[in-house]
Amino acid sequence: MPKNLYLTTTSPYAGKSAIILGLMSALLREFRRVGYFRPIGRSDQLAQHPDPNAYLVCSVFGLDCDPKSAVGIQAPQAMEMITRGRQAELMEEILAAYKAFEKNWDFVLVEGTNYQGSSTAFEFEINAEVARNLGAPVLLLVSGRGQSPSGIYENICISKEQFEDQGSDLLGVIANRVEREDFDATLKFLREKLPERGIPFAGAVPEDQILAKPRMDEIAAALGAEVLYGEKYLDNLVDNLRIASMQLPTLLERIGPGALIIAAGDRADILLGAIASQLSNRMPKLAGVLLSSGLRPSETIDRLIKGMERIQLPVLAVDSGTYQTAIDVSRVTASIMPRSYRKIETAQMLFDEHVDLDVILRGVMAKRERRVTPNLFLYNLQEQARSDRKHIVLPEGAEDRILRAAQILLHRKIVDLTLLGREEEIRNRAEQLMVDLKGVEIVDPRTSPRLDGYAAEYFRLREHRVVTPDIARETMQEPSYYGTMMVYKQDADGMVSGSINTTAHTIRPAFEFIKTGEGVKIVSSVFFMCLADRVLVYGDCAVNPNPTAEELAHIAVTSANTAHSFGIEPRVAMLSYATGMSGKGADVDMVKEATKIARKMRPDLPIEGPMQYDAAIDVSVARTKMPESSVAGRATVFIFPDLNTGNNTYKAVQRSSGAIAVGPVLQGLRKPVNDLSRGCTVADIVSTVAITAIQAQNADRK
Repeated sequence: MPKNLYLTTTSPYAGKSAIILGLMSALLREFRRVGYFRPIGRSDQLAQHPDPNAYLVCSVFGLDCDPKSAVGIQAPQAMEMITRGRQAELMEEILAAYKAFEKNWDFVLVEGTNYQGSSTAFEFEINAEVARNLGAPVLLLVSGRGQSPSGIYENICISKEQFEDQGSDLLGVIANRVEREDFDATLKFLREKLPERGIPFAGAVPEDQILAKPRMDEIAAALGAEVLYGEKYLDNLVDNLRIASMQLPTLLERIGPGALIIAAGDRADILLGAIASQLSNRMPKLAGVLLSSGLRPSETIDRLIKGMERIQLPVLAVDSGTYQTAIDVSRVTASIMPRSYRKIETAQMLFDEHVDLDVILRGVMAKRERRVTPNLFLYNLQEQARSDRKHIVLPEGAEDRILRAAQILLHRKIVDLTLLGREEEIRNRAEQLMVDLKGVEIVDPRTSPRLDGYAAEYFRLREHRVVTPDIARETMQEPSYYGTMMVYKQDADGMVSGSINTTAHTIRPAFEFIKTGEGVKIVSSVFFMCLADRVLVYGDCAVNPNPTAEELAHIAVTSANTAHSFGIEPRVAMLSYATGMSGKGADVDMVKEATKIARKMRPDLPIEGPMQYDAAIDVSVARTKMPESSVAGRATVFIFPDLNTGNNTYKAVQRSSGAIAVGPVLQGLRKPVNDLSRGCTVADIVSTVAITAIQAQNADRK
């Protein structure tokens, strides 16, 4: 099986970093462990990294390696060896570093040089020779920036001939940064012409303004600027520059969205005016302010600004003069850093949307065994949800993570969405985060035309609980209740909440009127535990503190059904502190009874217990403790005897092994409602919404 892939370009500014991020993300869905290697690195002296891209990739994907080990040799040393005629020695040094590195990985993505600096003339031959020495097929990245379709095509054809002359295997081609106005024509032209030359075409990616613009933190790093205020907003994108050589009212009339204002450090009027403008909904959102000439705000102005409740504008300071500062800023090229979250997500979304990964994989892989790796599992969730799009409601509509997740979900066409909350608040916050909510429905429960109908329905359902019409109307204005009623009334297919609310707050409405499905006696939960090489199901780790034997049996059967619906073959281990007949006690007896009930409910399922965790997961232990078992050592569904055990175990496994825990996923309800952890990430929200959509798909099939 091939072990590597070499990505290189033929010119500078081809957007290689963005493609690397997208390609790494895609490869991690196909291989268990993907490493990143840079044969010739370029030291980032300011940040003291061996190579900016090596640091970026290792940070973004959490690679278990020192970025220094991902770099073969630094560019100055490589150039010196080339000019001294020691190219063979250079290749030996790179190959030795690579061989030491590749031992720890199933697959290695190798990134070529940047075509910047004094060694540009040598770089094509260097890249071709490195790829050949590493035995790596080449994926060629060609810049479409400022190029016509025929110009891109000619560049590709010439490069193909050159790589073949060098004895390198050209696996495929990606055209990147293609001008948007020519994108459709370019794509059509390349699709028609490249096959005639026997060149596999992996796709074309359009120019994107988010990737093309520098962020405030990139400008700060490039200029060595001091951050005075607004550090939280350093991810602002800079769209244009404006030198403040005029009075404040005139300046405010002429600034546009994304402007970076450059002013002398003693212009307190400009500084305060710019900060104040960001508190107004009628002024454009600025990128920041850059104070020049080595001047800083006076003590009084500094005290005034620091006393403000929220400073929504980053303010930098440099020692250079105003016009030199403007020149320096204009020379800053857009880059991607580990904290460039929006750029990273944009790069990955563009790659997934425009690049045909199958073309690349056909070029690098022989027949191989498919693994359910965490990345593949999470990717499959999104694909399955996208296959039959459902409508999900998110009650916490103004929360930052929810808004960022909403954009991803909409852009990837995973689900349709409704956000609940005050529309003005949601849209203002989305604008500040530069989140595009096009296509999302925003509903304020307090003013919704559905409110009266929902309140009447809630009153009908809960009248026996002494709920009055006034109480029903007040209750339905609460987003969690309103969202749950949307699901109940089939105005939405599922609900996800809990990023800022408790589990009880999220699921109480579902218990009140959605209730359990037919034949289900208890609502429970599972976590999908994504280990390095497999995905397991843990239940119940979030809902039921002390289930009875009958309840535990129902949890086991429901969890097995959940596993099956997500492509995991269920082999159920009923966990206890004893294995088989090795222990006695009330707790063990309860698990024994639960196992009997579960087997009677589903005689077709492999269910065994009581069983200790090590016997359930470890083949060697299973041979000793339960040698005849079809579940021991191979369990995929782990049923814990109580909430205390389950909750602590899933967290212990998550923290000690680095496993990804997706959940809790509620099961047993007639309609899907799922809870988020208050510490959830944007990725957690996206996965939970996808799971909820799949549950809705499964509910439709019943």
